[in-house]
Amino acid sequence: MKYFWTFFWCFWLAQLVTYIVGSMSGSAYNFTTGVLLALGIGICVSIIGHVAEVKSE
Repeated sequence: MKYFWTFFWCFWLAQLVTYIVGSMSGSAYNFTTGVLLALGIGICVSIIGHVAEVKSE
């Protein structure tokens, strides 16, 4: 379930950032750019969360 929420929030925030930066620069909104950004960030966050997890003995 944690991976679902990770990708959900990465997707939502990446779309938000893509829209805001596109509006500020005067370019058109591109959904594909937001999806690719969300996948990259989501994978990185999931890997960091898995590696940094504390293992109890």
